[in-house]
Amino acid sequence: MIRQLALILAAFLAVSPALAQTSPAPAPDPADVRVLMQTDKGPIVIAVHQGKAPVTAANFLKYVDQKRFDGTAFYRGVGAPDYGFVQGGPQNDPKRILPPIAHEPTSRTGLIHDDGALSMARYAPGSATGDFFVVLGRMPSMDAHPDAPGDNQGFAVFAHVVEGLDVVKAILAAPKSPAKGEGVMKGQMLETPVTIVSARRAP
Repeated sequence: MIRQLALILAAFLAVSPALAQTSPAPAPDPADVRVLMQTDKGPIVIAVHQGKAPVTAANFLKYVDQKRFDGTAFYRGVGAPDYGFVQGGPQNDPKRILPPIAHEPTSRTGLIHDDGALSMARYAPGSATGDFFVVLGRMPSMDAHPDAPGDNQGFAVFAHVVEGLDVVKAILAAPKSPAKGEGVMKGQMLETPVTIVSARRAP
């Protein structure tokens, strides 16, 4: 499954950094829920958009409330220092993952893959569980494109980093292992995964 997720993500990561433009994060929404994610590279504060992506946001918050992210890691980094994504979560650990959730495409939520967006890793639409990725830069190829052929549903954005984007950049810049990973993931796995120490709703 991890390999399949890698192939899907690689297929959507087709926009040149030169063409990707950074967009400001959405304005604060009263319905947003703040989550403080402590990593061993520093804290990341996330605004979870439960009003715009209720299914995906509720799933993420369930992992937070049940402490299922504690002790997991960011384990993959793809791209240049300011353009790419980092992937983290339970890596389909059967002791940690919850049942897959319905897919909420960006064409429905109005959210996009812009700087600091959090989105769910998946294979087929409706297969996402607990693994997620954080985008640096603007990646329109990851958005839903209903008029495109094949799997055109993109990935489900549900949150944005509002503090700690420097930590995300540090994770992306961390050394990669030349040996870890299979297929397109080879060379993308972090030599030393960055531990998610805890994830809690912020006051």
